[in-house]
Amino acid sequence: MSREALLGIRAGLVAAVEDLDRLLAELAPPAASPGPSPSGADSAWADSAAATPLAWSAKVSTVFCDRVRWICENLDIGSKPGRPAPDWLMTWIAWETGRSFRADIRNMAGSGATGLIQFMPDTALHFFHTKAAIAKMTKAQRQAAGRAACDRLAALTPEDQLNYVYRYFKPYAGRIRSLADGYMAILWPAAIGQPLSAPLWDRTSRPTTYRQNAGLDVDKDGVITKGEAAAKVTALLAEGLQPANVARGNVA
Repeated sequence: MSREALLGIRAGLVAAVEDLDRLLAELAPPAASPGPSPSGADSAWADSAAATPLAWSAKVSTVFCDRVRWICENLDIGSKPGRPAPDWLMTWIAWETGRSFRADIRNMAGSGATGLIQFMPDTALHFFHTKAAIAKMTKAQRQAAGRAACDRLAALTPEDQLNYVYRYFKPYAGRIRSLADGYMAILWPAAIGQPLSAPLWDRTSRPTTYRQNAGLDVDKDGVITKGEAAAKVTALLAEGLQPANVARGNVA
């Protein structure tokens, strides 16, 4: 067999693998069950948590709530290891979607961000294309593919889009120990672990990013700090736990 024929076969196989990767990204939800049940004192805490209503649960389905709990348990999102905080994830989604919990909601400032945690086009791109395929794209192709990826996310139900929320947070498993740091994982991952006084963006050095997030600048001084961003989300957590926002009987 000639070298050219072998190269042709190789190219076909690479394309097939990329197609399979894209299909798997779409079809494979985080289907595993949570890890082993805690024992001793932690078991008592787990029983108590299962009987606790979930923030913002009145806005979503029981399936959505169950998947949020699973994500936080599986990725160890909470103040201590083995003590998941699904209220946090519900609150981040409430903020990012303007309390709508819509999978198709778009950023009105023009960033292209879409969905439950406002996936940016470049982030969405990696859900549906391999690194090798992205490396071969021109800048214009990457931008177009990123927009198309956001469209695909927007077409999902909120419950199914949570599969991509899981994939987004997976690299931070075991690292998110506060409401503020979890929100930073969405908004500005470089600020994870930084003090609340740490500046995120200012009007002068990052005008576009500042404009897209200007609602977080509480004191309107032209600088958005981690603490200001966290304050907005903290207030939303308290709101989400109000009786009107908690579904009756929506417990694990």
